[in-house]
Amino acid sequence: MKNLKYIIAIIGVCLLWYSEPLQAEELNCEVEINASKVSNANKEIFKTLQEAIAEYMNTTKWTDAQFGTNERIECKLFFTISEYNDGTGQMKGDLQIQSKRPVYNSSYTTTIINFKDSKIDFTYQENEPLVFSEVDMQSNLTAILNYYAFMIIAMDFDTFSFKGGDPYYEKAANVVRMAQSTGESGWKAFEDTKNRSAVLSAYTDKATEGIRQILYDYHRLGLDQMVLSVDKGRATVTKCLDILKKIHDDTPMSVCLSMFKDAKLDELVNIYSKANMTEKQSVYETLYPIYPTEGQRLDKIKQEDTGN
Repeated sequence: MKNLKYIIAIIGVCLLWYSEPLQAEELNCEVEINASKVSNANKEIFKTLQEAIAEYMNTTKWTDAQFGTNERIECKLFFTISEYNDGTGQMKGDLQIQSKRPVYNSSYTTTIINFKDSKIDFTYQENEPLVFSEVDMQSNLTAILNYYAFMIIAMDFDTFSFKGGDPYYEKAANVVRMAQSTGESGWKAFEDTKNRSAVLSAYTDKATEGIRQILYDYHRLGLDQMVLSVDKGRATVTKCLDILKKIHDDTPMSVCLSMFKDAKLDELVNIYSKANMTEKQSVYETLYPIYPTEGQRLDKIKQEDTGN
């Protein structure tokens, strides 16, 4: 009888555990700070900052969506601090943002974002708490983190459903609007073609809306389908390159073109490695006018496959 009660108790615990699946925040974000260019500074502050940013990115609830632990978006923030004022806590440098998502029924992960923000400028005092708010701007640092968190999520959602990232582009736009009123660098409209305002515009303006069609078609209808048919999946990717060409023809300076290149060019070489020479040549002729300085990398697309 005791054994029976014990078994029943164990079953009850298991049922309770399974009825409440583990919940997780949206991001699994690795943070790294390189301050090797900064001399005569207490390096401990950069360690503290790194830990604070990692905790902020990984524990903030960014959406209302339910994420399992294994569904969190893999991303990385790599800060390079080139200037630091010990008195004011001001830091300047750049930030490399990367994010990936898994490809259906495979061990392969594909890059969604690989972008460098060269206008990072904020103040931080050691052990200063990073406070999340959607209704006001707590600091330029949290504004930058909020913006990229929402952009990472928006673009990831776009790869799973067409324009699925809409709510999060709007959240990113709200961050931009608040930050623009402060006069901080990196946020101003038309300040340059690759700042945070320009990146948001590239993914939300009608003139370049095709980039979001690419995000969905390339990943959900292209890569995710390759497990069923490599040829059909690759054909969808090829159609995406036609959309990319139209974006280039209409808005050749759009930052979304360079963002696609930095995330996808090496992957495209692999995708077309098994294609026939006619298809390889066609893809090369589509991409070369868009990325004429990438001739050496694009030439690899035309190479014959020597694998078995």
